[in-house]
Amino acid sequence: MPKNLDIPVSQKNLYQHVQYLTEIRPYRNYQNLESLNQVAYYIEHQFKEYGYTPEAQTYQAKGSQYQNIIAHYGNQEGKRIVIGAHYDVDGDQPGADDNASAVAGLLEIARLLQVLQPKLKHRIDLVAFSLEEAPFFYTKWMGSAVHARFLKEQEIELELMVCLEMIGFFSDAPHSQQFPMPELASIYPNTANFICLVGRTEESNIVEKFKEKMLNHADIDVQSICAPVNLVTDITRSDHYNYWISGYPALMITDTSFLRNPNYHQATDTIETLDFEKMTEVVRGAYAAVCEIFGE
Repeated sequence: MPKNLDIPVSQKNLYQHVQYLTEIRPYRNYQNLESLNQVAYYIEHQFKEYGYTPEAQTYQAKGSQYQNIIAHYGNQEGKRIVIGAHYDVDGDQPGADDNASAVAGLLEIARLLQVLQPKLKHRIDLVAFSLEEAPFFYTKWMGSAVHARFLKEQEIELELMVCLEMIGFFSDAPHSQQFPMPELASIYPNTANFICLVGRTEESNIVEKFKEKMLNHADIDVQSICAPVNLVTDITRSDHYNYWISGYPALMITDTSFLRNPNYHQATDTIETLDFEKMTEVVRGAYAAVCEIFGE
């Protein structure tokens, strides 16, 4: 049973969001602008339904217009917390885990904030990013790169960026978890039924706080890794990296992607492969961690 029933995460909502996103055709990749705009409209509509006044951060990339969708909660004058997830996919595939799972989590956190109305020291920006995937990955046109640069240019103080990146695939099979370095296999579980917090060495303290809060509130195992970027390069593989290179602290919440999910960037990345009970606990834990660490 969940450890905190006072955080009413809706598994039904998570499923419905993933279902909607994965059924969009043509697939929501950078070449299908109408599909990306359909997703952006859906996210914007959900934010409005929850009581936000969202805004679109539009920008040009390779001759086309793309957009991040942003909603704000809390003290408008305070420092920022960014919670983000990308909504595009790599190629022609439904992208249930990558990254509809995380978009669903972002939307559910947005709903919970409005339902529970926690008092926070900082303003939360809930950001749905475009263009995380190839061919824009590690380029200035990633939606998260655009957003991070904007914060830097405006000299906005960012306390933490929390990146939701693939939070839906789990397995109870022995040796279902792989590792980017053999040395890690002796430290972490080989069964892929945990969620992982990822940061640089500089984020060690906040990652440990986040881990503690998630374990206190969510019925799921939480593992963590903080390492130098030049030693474990795989820790850079999502939107949080753009905040690091802009000088901001950031962490990633992930099911470890291709290190466990055989459907990564494949047509088989479908809704049927996801574990919505564990997804529910990940969202519960992430919400609780943000609210407890940054609460008044």
